[in-house]
Formats: sequence, structure tokens, C-alpha cells
Amino acid sequence: MQELHDAPLAPLTTFRLGGPATRLLMATTDAEVVAAVREADASGTPLLVIGGGSNLVIGDKGFDGTALRIATKGFTLSGTSLELAAGEVWTDAVARTVEAGLAGIECLAGIPGSAGATPIQNVGAYGQEVSSTITEVVAYDRHTRETVTIPNAECSFSYRHSRFKAEPDRFVVLRVRFGLEEAAGFSAPLRYPETARAMGVEQGERVPASAARETVLKLRAGKGMVLDPDDHDTWSAGSFFTNPILEAAAFQDFVARVHERLGPDVTPPAFPAEDGRTKTSAAWLIDRAGFTKGYGSGPARISTKHTLALTNRGEATTEDLLALAREVVAGVHAAFGVTLVNEPVTVGVSL
Repeated sequence: MQELHDAPLAPLTTFRLGGPATRLLMATTDAEVVAAVREADASGTPLLVIGGGSNLVIGDKGFDGTALRIATKGFTLSGTSLELAAGEVWTDAVARTVEAGLAGIECLAGIPGSAGATPIQNVGAYGQEVSSTITEVVAYDRHTRETVTIPNAECSFSYRHSRFKAEPDRFVVLRVRFGLEEAAGFSAPLRYPETARAMGVEQGERVPASAARETVLKLRAGKGMVLDPDDHDTWSAGSFFTNPILEAAAFQDFVARVHERLGPDVTPPAFPAEDGRTKTSAAWLIDRAGFTKGYGSGPARISTKHTLALTNRGEATTEDLLALAREVVAGVHAAFGVTLVNEPVTVGVSL
């Protein structure tokens, strides 16, 4: 297992931000991951687990402890059952399932990061979420000091949330298992309006899975959501804020604020959510509060392609990024009374 000291962490994140770790370990097997976690826990050393680094905001001072980079490999496909090691590159795994003619995760193409992170965030995009195909998650339980297999029903999946996110210091994901669909090379029914429109079909229709994947990649690239080292719009964590989910009274107050600010004919985005709540669009809120594409004059700015992405233009610090994020949160709250919540995990800092 590779070990470095005073190791830069910025290169391990898609933001390319953050100070060094006191110690960095690179684990390439499940056994190495478990051994590193056990060692840190036994010695009382703070532990930071890093996968693809696409959902991390690390403070400029870095991390005083052991950073564990999970670089495990493993792609096993048996019929419609898929098992991925936590360190597998997610978007590559999606491509391989499409090549195999299987449906279920084709619209999650292009999402940066590793497979092990997908159940933590319940990663989703373009009408699909991993919670609909994950069957089991294999993880090391730091409380019981055992490797456990957790079925889908016990993962507590919800919008961009899970048991693993709720208990961040307990589980370290080792493997993720999926149940996909044999659909003769076709996709799952398209649920996202933008995808269906781009393909010239109705919602609910199936299309060739390879075409669905390519369409999603093009849509994501147009929003700066596919990693490109030469494009600073992709030096980000993708969507920086989750879409707000509002209780009935809070949603009515929000609509009233919209009408007061933008006029009685303006209707904000609204989508049914669990327990009678309503989900609205963070990107719409940000734009209508005056933070348009490319907003900002410093080294951290809103993407020129999508208002939901905050970006490092090349010379930013984490504090630059957080200052921009705080400005956006305050501006949206002042305009509409809604408080945006950051999607990336913050390390050593907070909004």
C-alpha cells in the first residue's frame, strides 16, 4: 500500500482545491482498505476516505490525519447482476453495462467519481437513481469492526441521501452490487423530459441504450458536467446545491415570494416529492436571484454553462469557492426565502 506524507490532496479532487494531508495511503484491495481503516481507528487518527474526489471540498489548510484513497478495481458481470469494486471509475462501468446490452444505469453516464460513492449520495441524473438498481452494498462497519452486506431495503435511500451519508463515520463502502435489466439492448423507459425531447420521443418510451448514453453525455457536456482538464467549467463538483424539497406551507410562501419578485404570471418549477412535499429547482432559484452563468469576477465563479456549478477558474482557493457559495446562498434566501444546501462534502470547512 503506497504511503505519502504531507501529500497534496487538491490533485485528487475535481475542484483541484485543498491543502495537504498529514499522511496519504493508496489502497488497491479491499483488505488494504480495511487494514487502513482499522489502523486509523485503533490509533484514534482522523480518517478521510477519498474515492474519485468529485464530491469533496477540502479546506486550504488540508487534513490533519490519514487520507485513504480507495483505488480498488473489480467489474464482475453475471447475467444481469453487476458487482463493482468501490474504486472503479463510475462512468466507465456504465459504458461497459451498455455494451453488454443491459439497462438501468445508462442515463447516469458521464457522472464523475467512483462506484463506491454512488450509494452514499444515491447518485442520480436524467431520470435515474442508483437506488433503483442497487441490490446490496458491501461495506466495512467501523462500529462492529466487521465487513457487512447491506441490502437495498436497509440503505435508507432518498433524494441524494442514504444511510451511508447519514452515518459518515461508520461505513466504508467496499463493493456495490446492482440488478440490471435485459432489454434487448434498449434503455429503461425514459423518465426525464429533457432526455426524451433530445431524442425526439415521448417520456416513458425506450430507446437503444447506447443512444440514451450518448445523448446524456452530450447534454452533460453542454452544461460542463463531463470532466475535461482544458475546460475550467468542469473544474467543479457538478451540481453544488441540491434541489430544495419544501413542505406545503413553505412552498406556498415561496410561490408568493416568486410572484412578488417576478410577477404573478411566473410559475416556479415544481415536482411532487415524498410526504406531500414539493421539489423545486436550485438552478432556477440561483438564476432568478441574479446569479447568472459566468457570475463572479474572482478565481471562483459560476460555470459559464450551468448556474448550478461553482467552478475553479485555475487560481482559486477553497476560501474563494466558499465565499462565492455563501454569496449565492444568501442571495437566494433574500430573494425567495429558500435556503440552498450544498451537495459536496466539506472537509475542515463549512458554508
